[in-house]
Amino acid sequence: MEFKDYYRTLGIDKTASADDIKKAYRKLARKYHPDVSKEPDAEARMQEVNEANAVLSDPEKRALYDQVGSGQQAGQPFRPPPDWDAGFEFPGGGADSGDFFENLFGRGRSGRAGQFRMRGEDRHARIRIDLRDAYDGASRTISLRRPQADGQGRVVLQEHTLNVRIPKGVKEGQQIRLGGQGDPGIGGGPAGDLYLEIRFTPDPRYRIDGRDVYETVPVTPWEAALGGPIDTPTPSGPVTLQVPAGSQAGRKLRLKGRGIPGDPPGDLYVVLEVVLPPADSDSARRLYETMAREMAFDPRRTTGA
Repeated sequence: MEFKDYYRTLGIDKTASADDIKKAYRKLARKYHPDVSKEPDAEARMQEVNEANAVLSDPEKRALYDQVGSGQQAGQPFRPPPDWDAGFEFPGGGADSGDFFENLFGRGRSGRAGQFRMRGEDRHARIRIDLRDAYDGASRTISLRRPQADGQGRVVLQEHTLNVRIPKGVKEGQQIRLGGQGDPGIGGGPAGDLYLEIRFTPDPRYRIDGRDVYETVPVTPWEAALGGPIDTPTPSGPVTLQVPAGSQAGRKLRLKGRGIPGDPPGDLYVVLEVVLPPADSDSARRLYETMAREMAFDPRRTTGA
């Protein structure tokens, strides 16, 4: 019988990883599968691709193939050495059989192309949501384009609309799996899955770190200096905060459990931003002048500048 170079059949190097083998196989399967391809030799080529993948995708079969095929060239006469399968459990016929695969690994294992079923590819996409959606959950309608075979066996992109439920408590970067919403299978195989990666719509008011949320809240100089209650909106609704007297710009007030819901939930950190009123009237200027005269305060001296 003639030696078959399975690596050349799949178009890969002998150092190819398992992932390289999988990718090469899927590419060729989509090219030659009789349900899709119109090439006259598609079924024969699909048989060769199936056979090569059946060996190289199985670590034990691949190790055996590499062992007996060392130094061999495709098409040259080949006969397995004595005791070539010692330590391996592959039912098969004798070396006089005319089929390379059957000699090494037994009959009926390569599978006919017409009977071949392949799972569809998984697909990945991003979906943007508001921070409030992570607190309450939400529904979104998304449109995707995915490949499908038309009546002539050509692969075309078709618009696909999905209604997606965003669960409460999702985090930035989290993936939502939608089973069976990836690429369709071949030969009656199951469809792949669709993975949606969550991204938050940018909002200048908030910074997100895992489940913790940082919100910048403006306060007046007298609110920061004297302290007292202030009302402010948050992603989970309005709250009343107690600002400690003597607060400086950048001070963080922690609201435990008010971050993104979860187990445990995150915290909400309110970051104070002191905003000065403009000196755009005579009365406002007089107030600032009075402060300058009566308050012995030099911020550069207190910071060592």
